[in-house]
Amino acid sequence: MEKVRSYFELKELNTTVKREILAGFTTFISMAYILFVNPTVLGASGMDEGAVFTATALASALGCILMGIFAKYPIATAPALGINAFFAYSVCIGMGIPWETALAGVFVASLIFILITVFKLRELIIDAIPADLKYAISGGIGLFIAFLGLSEGGIIVANDSTLIALGPLNVGSTWLTIFGLTVTAVLLIRRTPGGIFIGMAATTLLGLATGLIQAPEKIISAAPSLKPTFLVALKHVGDINSLQLWVVVLTFLLVTFFDTAGTLVGLANQAGFMKDNKMPRVGKALAADSTAMLAGSLLGTSPVGAYVESSAGIAVGGRSGLTAVTTGFFFICGLFFSPLLSVVTSQVTAPALIVVGVLMAQSLSHVKWGEMEIAIPSFLILLGMPLTYSISDGIALGFIFYPITMIAAKRGKEVSPIMYILFFVFIGFMWILNVK
Repeated sequence: MEKVRSYFELKELNTTVKREILAGFTTFISMAYILFVNPTVLGASGMDEGAVFTATALASALGCILMGIFAKYPIATAPALGINAFFAYSVCIGMGIPWETALAGVFVASLIFILITVFKLRELIIDAIPADLKYAISGGIGLFIAFLGLSEGGIIVANDSTLIALGPLNVGSTWLTIFGLTVTAVLLIRRTPGGIFIGMAATTLLGLATGLIQAPEKIISAAPSLKPTFLVALKHVGDINSLQLWVVVLTFLLVTFFDTAGTLVGLANQAGFMKDNKMPRVGKALAADSTAMLAGSLLGTSPVGAYVESSAGIAVGGRSGLTAVTTGFFFICGLFFSPLLSVVTSQVTAPALIVVGVLMAQSLSHVKWGEMEIAIPSFLILLGMPLTYSISDGIALGFIFYPITMIAAKRGKEVSPIMYILFFVFIGFMWILNVK
């Protein structure tokens, strides 16, 4: 035990083993919903939900343990909400790309992620894309996944006259979603640790009590087989042979990279790790994250990223890598609860998607809305994602208009060469996708 205290520098960080374990458990409870939400989201693309469940647990555990042991941060990782929706709804359903090829895209993106981390190119990429557009991307993904939650929960439905409309309120499943959203919102407002997970549990119990959800035959079982998704990405790397697919790879890379970088910096600020506006060991943290992303693609899940729910563990005193290692241990334990997948219906996961969307949309407060040359491309990203039902289309709209609006404002010199390159890349992307 003394070696553990020494390795994780618990004395220097003014923390204890007991506090770190409690923080790790708190973080796990706060993000355990991803074990059930991720299979549901990726299942829409045709992937085997049982295999995705196992891949999610293993990739999350690996990422947490690497982050804790290698980078020594109390930051947990798991397949990111938003990017999994991009994988399933934009790439697979919207573009008609098989999930096997999309998974290969995640694999290639993770390799690039590792390379730019090893060669320390992350600063160059971060500097190239304006902070305002990064915030808009995060907020736009939040609106997109909230839109998915509202739709899957039956709160909004398609309408021939108005495109969308409020869903029927005489359907029990819709009220189950409303109940879950209400409970989760109240818990988050009251800053209850694990509010999203507790909200899902309460919604499930109500669904079981009312007969809207069928009870599972058992609760604990062996982990589902990984066979349907294991190493599939490697077999389909050769399918990435068009500009359209390379843009998908680029989007996987950009969204995961900036979401992770922003989350890491935000959590480091919360825990008091930032020094002179820089995050110590950020390279190790990104290396741990990208390694987990690579492993996740081989196991069979969408990109892995740092989770903002780690703030729950930090809030109760987690300050060392032992917190993240503990969270990883609980993800391994979670492998044996796969039968609960049958009771986690879309009405149960919808409130989680909606409130996580709210959390992601908070980044929009940092956009300089008073400057039209910034506001226009940011707004196009923000609104483009849910209205085109495509994260990549939303990013494309903003990245195309950004150089135009900056030149119009006589600020063209402030635009980095990389952004001008992306301008032409995304024009080609939009042309290939939408011109018949």
